[in-house]
Amino acid sequence: MSRIGRLPITIPAGVDVTIDGSTVTVKGPKGVLSRQFHPNIAIEKDESVLNVSRPNNAQQNRALHGLTRSLLANMVTGVSEGFKKELEVNGIGYRAVKQGKQVVLNIGYSHQVFIEEEPGITIEVPAPNKIIILGADKQQVGQFAAEVREKRPPEPYKGKGIKYATEVIRRKEGKTGKGK
Repeated sequence: MSRIGRLPITIPAGVDVTIDGSTVTVKGPKGVLSRQFHPNIAIEKDESVLNVSRPNNAQQNRALHGLTRSLLANMVTGVSEGFKKELEVNGIGYRAVKQGKQVVLNIGYSHQVFIEEEPGITIEVPAPNKIIILGADKQQVGQFAAEVREKRPPEPYKGKGIKYATEVIRRKEGKTGKGK
């Protein structure tokens, strides 16, 4: 039995879960998420608890069991608390400024880079070197953060670029300058 798949998911107050066949819709204070799951996996709602079960121990059903439970738990967490990714902008003259619904990045190019907020994503810039991406969908938040980081990934010599707040950059030593 899947250790993750058999764990029940508690539904917090203010979150409404609707199960329609293999489609699950979760509504909460942070938004509405809907997802189609594999029809082999059964999802039952008992008052304020969601349970995920599989019909047999076939390889595909075992693989889908824990995945389905994790995706459901992320949906419930997303609409109740939300997800966030923090990015840091490192480098001399590198900075981020929020203007309306977009962020303007000065990251060492000859031009400014503009990033537009997507539906379901909120961008905050509390400091010139910090970007916070918020949203209800964990996958969408992670993908958007990766796209922002891709504008100028950190380089290993001076550490300049956009990196995740928890990321550790392996630094390289430069030229020694000794030659004979």
